[in-house]
Amino acid sequence: MTVIGLGPMGQAMVRAFLDAGVRVTVWNRTAARADAVVELGAERAATVAEALDANEVIVLSLTHYAAMYDVLGQAEGRLSGKVVVNASSDSPADTRAGAAWVRERGGRFLAAGVMAQPEGLALPASYIFYSGPREVFEEHRELLGLLASHEYLGDDDGLAQLYYQAVYAAFLPWFLGIEQAFAMIDQAGDDIGRFLPFAQRAMHDAEDFYAAMASAARAGGWGDLGNLRMMAAGAAHVVETGDDLGVDTSLLRSARAIWDRALAESERAGEPVPTYQLLRGAVE
Repeated sequence: MTVIGLGPMGQAMVRAFLDAGVRVTVWNRTAARADAVVELGAERAATVAEALDANEVIVLSLTHYAAMYDVLGQAEGRLSGKVVVNASSDSPADTRAGAAWVRERGGRFLAAGVMAQPEGLALPASYIFYSGPREVFEEHRELLGLLASHEYLGDDDGLAQLYYQAVYAAFLPWFLGIEQAFAMIDQAGDDIGRFLPFAQRAMHDAEDFYAAMASAARAGGWGDLGNLRMMAAGAAHVVETGDDLGVDTSLLRSARAIWDRALAESERAGEPVPTYQLLRGAVE
């Protein structure tokens, strides 16, 4: 096994393979980043060509797909017969283009989307999306399973990144939203610890909430005109509260703008236009 790219996630992957008794060769543009995993037993490659020659399966953990071209382009003649598993984050379109680039050079390809933080890669809740040819995935299922549980999505190379980015689309506003809530409590001079149980209570039925929203989305979106007016007014009040406290309300203003637009479009159309229809680009 070869791992190229030794940021936090790349190093976590190397440790997982080593812990399972797998021989691992590593390469990183900044050579010193390999020191920690070499001390654990990984073998350092001096060049990309040496890293590719060392093993059949090559895992990439880079910033984006453009970095793949920069790195593998140094030894693209060595890709023939290799299996490139790219766990870098990027768009589905860039993933499909990257897969084609590898195959044009005789390699085989799988895309991976790692649903874990580096320090949590070994936790039971962690998993990895994979997409690409099923036969390639099945051939290396056991080896890849040493990293985390896997969710194979299909032959379309872009699916792993589509699902990965969609999960992050839900996660990123949620992450900032809870920080926003804590900032409001703290700035008001109250205790975050006192507020915490109420934030946790609000999300204790998250699985049911997601299921209900998915059902509503399949039906065209949640909310009648009364719901939209209620949410738009609520968003305005949250922004006002944040402004009064002196916290940054840019995230809240973005949310308010969507509810306000949904309400305006509903009034123009004479029927409810759910926020879901705006987000999916169905309303000009």
